[in-house]
Amino acid sequence: QVQLVESGGGLVQSGASLRLSCVVSGRPSRNYAMGWFRQAPGKERTFVAEIDWQGDKTDYADSLKGRFTISRDDAKSTVYLQMNSLKPEDTGVYYCAADRVRWPLGTSRYIEKWGQGTLVTVSQ
Repeated sequence: QVQLVESGGGLVQSGASLRLSCVVSGRPSRNYAMGWFRQAPGKERTFVAEIDWQGDKTDYADSLKGRFTISRDDAKSTVYLQMNSLKPEDTGVYYCAADRVRWPLGTSRYIEKWGQGTLVTVSQ
Protein backbone atom coordinates (compact mmCIF):
# COMPACT_ATOMS: atom_id res chain seq x y z
CA GLN A 1 0.00 0.00 0.00
CA VAL A 2 1.46 3.33 -1.03
CA GLN A 3 1.74 6.11 1.52
CA LEU A 4 2.29 9.81 0.92
CA VAL A 5 3.74 12.08 3.59
CA GLU A 6 3.97 15.83 3.04
CA SER A 7 6.27 18.21 4.85
CA GLY A 8 7.68 21.70 4.55
CA GLY A 9 4.67 23.80 5.41
CA GLY A 10 4.78 26.62 7.91
CA LEU A 11 4.11 30.26 8.63
CA VAL A 12 5.85 32.74 6.34
CA GLN A 13 5.51 36.37 5.39
CA SER A 14 4.18 37.58 2.08
CA GLY A 15 6.90 37.40 -0.59
CA ALA A 16 8.74 34.49 1.01
CA SER A 17 9.42 31.08 -0.50
CA LEU A 18 8.73 27.56 0.70
CA ARG A 19 9.50 24.14 -0.66
CA LEU A 20 7.07 21.37 0.09
CA SER A 21 8.09 17.72 -0.08
CA CYS A 22 6.03 14.59 -0.53
CA VAL A 23 7.73 11.30 0.27
CA VAL A 24 6.29 8.20 -1.37
CA SER A 25 6.65 4.89 0.45
CA GLY A 26 5.34 1.38 0.00
CA ARG A 27 5.60 1.43 -3.80
CA PRO A 28 8.15 2.87 -6.27
CA SER A 29 7.36 6.52 -6.81
CA ARG A 30 8.15 6.18 -10.53
CA ASN A 31 4.93 4.18 -10.87
CA TYR A 32 2.86 7.25 -10.06
CA ALA A 33 1.86 10.46 -11.69
CA MET A 34 2.01 13.01 -8.90
CA GLY A 35 0.23 16.21 -8.09
CA TRP A 36 -0.32 18.93 -5.53
CA PHE A 37 -3.67 20.34 -4.53
CA ARG A 38 -4.61 22.86 -1.90
CA GLN A 39 -7.60 23.75 0.23
CA ALA A 40 -8.01 27.27 1.50
CA PRO A 41 -10.01 27.86 4.69
CA GLY A 42 -13.70 27.44 3.98
CA LYS A 43 -13.17 26.52 0.34
CA GLU A 44 -13.00 23.39 -1.78
CA ARG A 45 -9.77 21.65 -2.65
CA THR A 46 -8.26 22.91 -5.91
CA PHE A 47 -5.57 21.80 -8.31
CA VAL A 48 -2.10 23.32 -7.97
CA ALA A 49 0.38 21.35 -10.09
CA GLU A 50 1.08 17.93 -11.54
CA ILE A 51 3.96 15.95 -13.02
CA ASP A 52 3.84 12.78 -15.07
CA TRP A 53 5.58 9.47 -14.41
CA GLN A 54 8.80 10.37 -16.23
CA GLY A 55 8.83 13.99 -15.18
CA ASP A 56 8.52 15.09 -18.81
CA LYS A 57 5.16 16.78 -18.49
CA THR A 58 4.10 19.31 -15.93
CA ASP A 59 1.05 21.48 -15.61
CA TYR A 60 -0.08 24.22 -13.26
CA ALA A 61 -3.15 26.10 -12.26
CA ASP A 62 -3.17 29.17 -14.50
CA SER A 63 -2.99 31.59 -11.57
CA LEU A 64 0.16 29.91 -10.23
CA LYS A 65 2.26 29.64 -13.38
CA GLY A 66 5.57 31.37 -12.94
CA ARG A 67 5.55 31.24 -9.14
CA PHE A 68 5.24 27.52 -8.39
CA THR A 69 7.38 24.67 -9.72
CA ILE A 70 6.76 20.95 -9.34
CA SER A 71 9.59 18.44 -9.65
CA ARG A 72 10.36 14.87 -8.72
CA ASP A 73 13.38 12.86 -7.63
CA ASP A 74 12.48 9.21 -7.86
CA ALA A 75 15.86 8.20 -6.43
CA LYS A 76 14.60 9.84 -3.23
CA SER A 77 10.96 8.83 -3.79
CA THR A 78 10.09 12.48 -3.37
CA VAL A 79 8.04 15.08 -5.19
CA TYR A 80 8.60 18.76 -4.52
CA LEU A 81 6.62 21.94 -4.85
CA GLN A 82 8.74 25.08 -4.89
CA MET A 83 6.60 28.09 -4.07
CA ASN A 84 7.99 31.58 -4.59
CA SER A 85 6.62 35.07 -4.00
CA LEU A 86 3.99 33.69 -1.68
CA LYS A 87 0.82 35.66 -1.13
CA PRO A 88 -1.77 35.55 1.67
CA GLU A 89 -4.19 33.90 -0.78
CA ASP A 90 -1.78 30.95 -1.03
CA THR A 91 -2.70 30.05 2.54
CA GLY A 92 -4.19 26.60 2.91
CA VAL A 93 -3.55 22.93 3.43
CA TYR A 94 -1.45 21.49 0.61
CA TYR A 95 -2.07 17.87 -0.33
CA CYS A 96 0.08 15.49 -2.32
CA ALA A 97 -1.74 13.12 -4.69
CA ALA A 98 -0.67 10.06 -6.66
CA ASP A 99 -2.15 7.83 -9.32
CA ARG A 100 -0.74 4.91 -11.29
CA VAL A 101 -2.95 5.31 -14.35
CA ARG A 102 -4.85 8.60 -14.45
CA TRP A 103 -3.58 11.70 -16.26
CA PRO A 104 -4.00 14.57 -16.00
CA LEU A 105 -4.66 14.55 -12.29
CA GLY A 106 -6.01 18.09 -12.29
CA THR A 107 -9.17 17.05 -14.13
CA SER A 108 -9.57 13.54 -12.75
CA ARG A 109 -12.77 12.84 -10.84
CA TYR A 110 -10.94 10.29 -8.71
CA ILE A 111 -7.31 10.06 -7.59
CA GLU A 112 -5.90 6.88 -6.16
CA LYS A 113 -4.02 8.17 -3.12
CA TRP A 114 -3.83 11.33 -1.04
CA GLY A 115 -1.52 12.48 1.68
CA GLN A 116 -2.65 14.02 4.95
CA GLY A 117 -1.62 17.53 3.98
CA THR A 118 0.72 20.21 5.24
CA LEU A 119 -0.43 23.65 6.32
CA VAL A 120 0.96 26.76 4.66
CA THR A 121 0.11 30.12 6.19
CA VAL A 122 1.20 33.33 4.50
CA SER A 123 0.87 36.50 6.56
CA GLN A 124 0.65 40.06 5.23
